This record gives sequence, C-alpha cells and structure tokens, in this order.
Amino acid sequence: MLKYSKQREAIKNYLMSTKEHPTADTVYLHVKEEFPNISLGTVYRNLNLLADIGEVTKISFSEGGDRFDGFTKPHYHFYCRDCCKLIDLDIDMSDMINHIASEKFDGIIESHTILFQGQCEECIKKS
Repeated sequence: MLKYSKQREAIKNYLMSTKEHPTADTVYLHVKEEFPNISLGTVYRNLNLLADIGEVTKISFSEGGDRFDGFTKPHYHFYCRDCCKLIDLDIDMSDMINHIASEKFDGIIESHTILFQGQCEECIKKS
C-alpha cells in the first residue's frame, strides 16, 4: 500500500480542480503556493507515480513536455498546434474503436489513446 503524502494529495487535488492539462512545471507553481519547500523533482516523481497507479492521466507528446489530466475516465484530446492548448473531446467511441481494432488484431486490446491535432477555434479566428 502506498504511504499517504500531503504533497501528493495536493498535486492530485490541483489536477482534479482544473480543466487545463498542465505540465509538471505548472503543477509545481500551483502546489508551491501551499508547500513552499516542495521541489520540482518531488512534483515530477509524484505525477509519474499518480499516472502509474491510474489516479491521473499522463499525455505524452513526441516533442516532449508531458501534460497531466485529473480526469481519468477514457476520453480523447485535441492539441492546437498554434497555441498548444490541450482540450478534452467528448466522444464516446472507445468501445467501438477497441472492437474494430480487435477484428484486425489477434491479441487482446484493453485500451487505446488518440490525440487529434490541428487548430483550435480561437486560433482560427485570429488568423
């Protein structure tokens, strides 16, 4: 069993309280307000631990700069290539996509991730 940590709980609570998908640096800045002596390394370790045990979702990008999401129910994301905003998409196709993929694959598909990319509405209006 995992030992309780006030700092880990604060990190998780921050992620649960925001619709944003912050980087570890952003989480650090917010948690530092409550725990001024917390280190960035502690935030990174706890974010990765929370992701490993399924209490938060880690969204990795090929360019680097992982983002974290406190909403762990399976859902999709849209990434704006202009403003770097990461937005939740409310599309309920998870079971259907797993089923379609399993028809073309002899193994067992348990989950999947999809990241849509393009330009968000605000960036389109700006250009």
